[in-house]
Amino acid sequence: MARYTGPTTKLSRRFGVSLFGPSKAFERRNFPPGQHGVRAGRKKKSEYAVALGEKQKLRFQYGVLEKQFRGYYEEAARRRGVTGEIMLQLLESRLDNIVYRAGFANTRRAARQLVCHGHVTVNGRKVDIPSCQVKPGDVIKVGAKPSSQQLAVRMTDLTQAMPGSDWLTVDKDKLEVTMSRVPERSEIDPLVNEQLIVELYSR
Repeated sequence: MARYTGPTTKLSRRFGVSLFGPSKAFERRNFPPGQHGVRAGRKKKSEYAVALGEKQKLRFQYGVLEKQFRGYYEEAARRRGVTGEIMLQLLESRLDNIVYRAGFANTRRAARQLVCHGHVTVNGRKVDIPSCQVKPGDVIKVGAKPSSQQLAVRMTDLTQAMPGSDWLTVDKDKLEVTMSRVPERSEIDPLVNEQLIVELYSR
């Protein structure tokens, strides 16, 4: 299964934001990588470069490759409504993101691994596809195997301070989460301006 496996802190430094969650390495060196890193951040960027950067940030934030990301944009463009907001909702509705938002993993990468290794069920059926689209009313639960339960409990201890999501109903005792509804734009709070991404793909 294709995914980005390169250095995460280097990416965060390139874009100036922590794309993969809290990072002490990024806090220590929050300037662009390379020999001229400190000065490189002062260079004025073109409109295209800014829009491209926004797209790359969102893509890496959710762990999606280019072809798959473009598919999300095209699906959002087909639907009625604000394209940028719908695209964010599609990304938020991914199974690995729901597992992350529920606090069963401390990063989206960890959530992806949890799903890929068969530790998660959707409506009682084991699903090992991280990009699976979750719909309102779907129930996601950590599998009954002791190894699955132990892993999820350990992760929930790490994510206790993480804020909850109003569009999810989480039962940490049962290690279960229900998607109550599709999240609104104000509840997603991405690190990007999605309108610039829409304009980039519309050229």
